[in-house]
Amino acid sequence: MPELPEVEIVARRLDGALAGTEVESALAPGMNVMKTFDPPLEALAGRELTGVRRIGKMPVVEFGDLALLVHLMSAGRLRAFGKRASLKDKASRVLIRLTDGRELRLREYGTKQRAWAKLLPSETVAEDEMVASLGPEAWPPPPLAQFAAAIDKPRHLHPLLRHQKDVAGIGRSWVDEILWEARLSPFKKGSELAPGEVEQLHAALHVLGDAINHYEETIGPEVPDKVPMPLKIHKREGEPCPRCGTAIEAVFFSEHQTNYCPKEQTGGRVLKDRRLSKLLK
Repeated sequence: MPELPEVEIVARRLDGALAGTEVESALAPGMNVMKTFDPPLEALAGRELTGVRRIGKMPVVEFGDLALLVHLMSAGRLRAFGKRASLKDKASRVLIRLTDGRELRLREYGTKQRAWAKLLPSETVAEDEMVASLGPEAWPPPPLAQFAAAIDKPRHLHPLLRHQKDVAGIGRSWVDEILWEARLSPFKKGSELAPGEVEQLHAALHVLGDAINHYEETIGPEVPDKVPMPLKIHKREGEPCPRCGTAIEAVFFSEHQTNYCPKEQTGGRVLKDRRLSKLLK
């Protein structure tokens, strides 16, 4: 799933490329992709695309007093193309066709078809249930006291930081990087953190900003579907820790994995495969 840094660079590039263009037509060939019906997507015809921004992991495409809120889920991608897609393109979910011949296209790979969009009055976006329920944005970091309150819960840090209602924008890839930067076990509970550890974790959120800066320097006007993420430990089991040289370990779950440095994050313990045994504290 695209996470905060990846969605941010997409929003910035789309905003720079498309702001000020006029919509010729809009349609949704993806079945059930639109979760709103009033106003209809066709209402975008003739409107100016005024900007693109991000809320959490969700792009927001603005058309004056209307906004298209998009949830990419795990396989959705939002990109601009120089020509229109064929209606036979099975990956196309939403097509915003512009008068200059370009097209803003929401595509979704795979067969699950979970990505969705809502066309809303701009003034109501903040009230939408998916937006209003979000925790504080992970980047720029919220004030330390607000962050401390958000993570003061008896849950393991790895799922806690990924839970969008607690902290918005982080997913599986970047939570590994943040916890490694903070030298904290992914299975330590938020409510167990000492004040100094909360400060370490808060400070470690800078890796999100570092990733955005990296993308600004390395990604051109067009963002690829698969962004080359500057990850140090995620999915790098067996490789040496960039700080201490200890082999990076992994805990495998049924559909994902967690990576960590045993020397710096778990006191030397190698944690068990979660597909076979109970979670270690």
